[in-house]
Amino acid sequence: MRRLTQAVKEATMDETPPETHDEANSDDLSDEELLILLTKLRAEHRAIDNEIKASFETGVTDMLKIKRMKKIKLSMKDKIAFLENQLTPDIIA
Repeated sequence: MRRLTQAVKEATMDETPPETHDEANSDDLSDEELLILLTKLRAEHRAIDNEIKASFETGVTDMLKIKRMKKIKLSMKDKIAFLENQLTPDIIA
């Protein structure tokens, strides 16, 4: 959680989401490595979502920070969707 908080702080400084892997590099990874990366991204996505919810529940709402965390979360969701598409075989009917 501490590493995630640090990643969020760094991302809020320059407003760019943290990069775990480019989509171009995911072509070189095996299915097992893609699954591991997908699991990590999902965990980080959930952690950011929990942090956003916790900030609303505690009443500490820095809207700029929340907006940036949502931006990071959306970027992670796009990466998760890309990796899921890489793992799903194309079936031509």
